[in-house]
Amino acid sequence: MPNLYPAFERQEVVVHAPDHVRSFAELGDDQVVLVAEAWQRRMDDEGGTVLALINEGRVAGASLPHSHSQLVWTELPDEGVDRLPELLSRYEIRRRGGVVASAHPVGAGPYECLVAPPEGEGELADGLVLVRDLVRRLHDAEGVRPWNAWLHPGPPWHMHFVPRLTALAGIELGAGIHLNVVPPEQAAERLRSSG
Repeated sequence: MPNLYPAFERQEVVVHAPDHVRSFAELGDDQVVLVAEAWQRRMDDEGGTVLALINEGRVAGASLPHSHSQLVWTELPDEGVDRLPELLSRYEIRRRGGVVASAHPVGAGPYECLVAPPEGEGELADGLVLVRDLVRRLHDAEGVRPWNAWLHPGPPWHMHFVPRLTALAGIELGAGIHLNVVPPEQAAERLRSSG
């Protein structure tokens, strides 16, 4: 459905469940697969560059307590993901189908993760189920925290999962230098053992 308060010329909302669900972590596999299908259908049918994203928690930018995602038609930066297979294998947390969830080796904050098919072939639905699992693992490791996730449709497609455990301070805002107080090997181990 169209976003009632769009920040962009074209912006839509995908409601994740017909019943009141506060967290993406509460969704079952079937519901997550339907979210993936909705994202994919809009990207396939509408063309253009679509940024699919989830903001959960007020600090992460969510304005409603009901689990939902947004589709924004906008240009996306080139992230140069030619090293994606190598990045994913270093701190792997979990695998589903041909998709891997891994702690980001140079994440901007604690527990930042990448979710992607390392060989370039993998289902978006598997990726979203892994994001849901990361949220559950984060809840177990750190309690319920705000987070953001977004999809870069690629090729190759990949998603970022970014928990909001620390605040952006002067060094991050002024110099664009992000300080991550949880090393990726520690984040991967903690998330692997949670859930």
